[in-house]
Amino acid sequence: MELDKNPFLCDEDIYLRALNDEDINGNYSKWLNDPEITVYNSHGRFPMTIEKLREYVKIARTSNSMLVLAVVDTKSDKHIGNISLQSISWIDSNAEIAFLLGEKNWWGKGVMQKAGKLLINHGFNTLNIHRIHCGTSSENIGMQKLAEKLGMHKEGIRKEALFNNGKYHDIIEYGIINTK
Repeated sequence: MELDKNPFLCDEDIYLRALNDEDINGNYSKWLNDPEITVYNSHGRFPMTIEKLREYVKIARTSNSMLVLAVVDTKSDKHIGNISLQSISWIDSNAEIAFLLGEKNWWGKGVMQKAGKLLINHGFNTLNIHRIHCGTSSENIGMQKLAEKLGMHKEGIRKEALFNNGKYHDIIEYGIINTK
């Protein structure tokens, strides 16, 4: 299998690139069906099939309202997760940032903080986005810490807006404004 080593945004340890067909045939669909990985997001509510994933990747590669990138380990060229700017509003100049770190051996190592910095800088400095935001379950302490490490500020709470594991949870909203 020929790897797509076409980095779009780079850091010393990781790079971000467009999703490709090799990703579909890798662990990607397994991540989306793993309840431990999807416990705090909307993935995992319905089974992810290769066909659905293929269609999603096709849409993601051609969309002007979302930028979905593979997070890849520089040393091994292994696809370990995704990061995206989605629901991009070109009129309001804002977007939602989303994270999926599928390879569990990379959890807790700062990978998504590096990826987040790359994508937020790209959003602000290249795409001219003014505000980037995210929301996460009140139970997802890791995501809350990540948002704060990325310079995001708590903006509010959507009360009981997420149904997960038989009960309702609050969603904590974070945002960051481009001040340049």
